[in-house]
Amino acid sequence: MFTRPDLEAREAATLAPYATLSRDHGGREHAEDESETRTAFQKDRDRVLHTTAFRRLEAKTQVFLSAAGDHYRTRLTHTLEVQQVARSVALSLGLNETLSETIALAHDLGHPPFGHAGERVLNQLLSDEGGFNHNLQARRIVTLLEHPKSEYPGLNLTHDTLDGLNKHHRAGLGQPSLEAQLVDAADALAYTAHDLDDGLRSGLITPAQLAGLPLWAELTRRAGVHGHDLSEQGRRTLHRQLLGWLIKDLTHASHAAVLASGVTTPAEVRAQPTRLITYSPDMRALLRDAGTFLREHLYRHWRVEMQVEQATQVLQSLYHALMNRPSMLPPTYRALAASEGQPRATCDYLSGMTDRYALDTHATITPGGPATLWPR
Repeated sequence: MFTRPDLEAREAATLAPYATLSRDHGGREHAEDESETRTAFQKDRDRVLHTTAFRRLEAKTQVFLSAAGDHYRTRLTHTLEVQQVARSVALSLGLNETLSETIALAHDLGHPPFGHAGERVLNQLLSDEGGFNHNLQARRIVTLLEHPKSEYPGLNLTHDTLDGLNKHHRAGLGQPSLEAQLVDAADALAYTAHDLDDGLRSGLITPAQLAGLPLWAELTRRAGVHGHDLSEQGRRTLHRQLLGWLIKDLTHASHAAVLASGVTTPAEVRAQPTRLITYSPDMRALLRDAGTFLREHLYRHWRVEMQVEQATQVLQSLYHALMNRPSMLPPTYRALAASEGQPRATCDYLSGMTDRYALDTHATITPGGPATLWPR
């Protein structure tokens, strides 16, 4: 049987010198004994997996509402795809795959119902209270809202995992660990490849629209698939080829950047002027063009915009109803309002809802309210 010291010794012997070792983790806010058989990052990962917030991701929107169909990505399947990419590349680069996996599993815990549309609504509603950001909400969930133990609020994760959730708010913190940088890159990789695939599957974007996109032209050439008359098997082939191409480019470009930087410790990684986990310049240009295409042709498609408008009405209606009658808040959130204020506690409650729970709640307090947001 391998004990925690055995696993820590294995990390020290096999990982790259710039990887984050679990035995060197930055501590926890509340002192506690570590596991006899799991590293600190393994314990973090397991705590994230067992949260209510993680289970709710199954019924939260990625692009299409969970009611739209059984085969489109949800926030949970997106999270698992990010985890897979991050873990695979971490193994290739000699990074701590468990830390990468943990950050990947936690990175979208703060997403509200209805995807980025829901985030924009809550940010507007909370404009006088500091706004709403799903990255900050993820950290709020693991440090306050989830509390499996009575001794302290939150999951008491290591500071290394918590730092990995500071995606955009890093003033004075230096660069993230390579493991955290990798999750950020894997996130962009996953939603580009998978949103493109879901868009094609749904018919909201077509091969003809993609014909002028440089990424698409190169992908179809590499895969040997005719992009204008795309079969189901052809779509699957292109998706598989795109994932492999992106992962290979990310792995090789990041390895070259790390070597060129000369870093030999995690501290030196943090002191770098720029991030080291990166794509090649050519791939970065291709991904920028693909992101612009997805925004214009998928995220702003008229059917998605209808979904956005209906989601806006539901969340605004729920927020104002709960603010006007706070007794409708569950007891946990009424207690939270005493210390955090009613607007923030109401936002915490709403952001934790799944798509279907938000719809059901709205229908309950609004007779004749919509049963679903997906236009039929």
